[in-house]
Amino acid sequence: MILHKIQEAKTFLQSRCSLSPQMAIVFGSALGEHFLSRMKILQSFAFEEIPHFKKSTVLGHPGRLHFGYYQKTPLLVSEGRLHSYEGYSMEEVVFPIQVYASLQVTTLIVTNAAGALNPLYQAGDLVLICDHINGTGQNPLRGTNEETLGPRFVNMSEVYDASLIHQLSQSAKRAKTRIRKGVYLGITGPSYETPAEIRMYRQWGADMVGMSTVPEVIAARYRGMKVAGISCMTNLLSPKKKNILSHEHVVKEAKKFQKKLSRLLEEFCG
Repeated sequence: MILHKIQEAKTFLQSRCSLSPQMAIVFGSALGEHFLSRMKILQSFAFEEIPHFKKSTVLGHPGRLHFGYYQKTPLLVSEGRLHSYEGYSMEEVVFPIQVYASLQVTTLIVTNAAGALNPLYQAGDLVLICDHINGTGQNPLRGTNEETLGPRFVNMSEVYDASLIHQLSQSAKRAKTRIRKGVYLGITGPSYETPAEIRMYRQWGADMVGMSTVPEVIAARYRGMKVAGISCMTNLLSPKKKNILSHEHVVKEAKKFQKKLSRLLEEFCG
């Protein structure tokens, strides 16, 4: 069944756009607007136009797929993503990644807005994800495996590609943008973290926490993609202070820092 669904989505997109990018970028909460304004967009689709894609229902996630160029680099850009807390299954959350892989995308750059667990981080920091912890209690590969798509058991010893991390680090230098490296913890949400959870997550070795990214990255590695991830710190989490947490705050802060992320990606793609 999954093969049939992937083929239908692939056929729909290929029938309407001849561009075949090898790189895809997924923008998290309100992070993509500035970068997209710098692209030459050839074709755009609402998620719900594409067979078997689900509609995005979250503020800051328009749920649109764009094909185009940044300078001479062909790109597939997802403006927003899907989340399991919207009521979607893990298979539905990562279905777009499965389709990107079928379109011959070989490199995936995922971005997100996250809460900073590391006390050295500051609001507005960009952090390269060097590893992650799957705290969702779920896995998008659970169930019957289609061997033509990927292996039953996926090697996750180097999830985030070292060469891409190096390239993004060099791009940050050229953009005169400070960038950190850290471990991302993915949880399901949609509730935010309690003080006890913040203490526990720090003990686990997580530097930042968010409600996305991990399922997509697992699916991308399953399909053999090279992956890099960038988190934008929209709020600081402390187990001792009252944390002001709301999605509206996250979106507002993400909009402030999207130009910084855009400059980094422009250097990387240019």
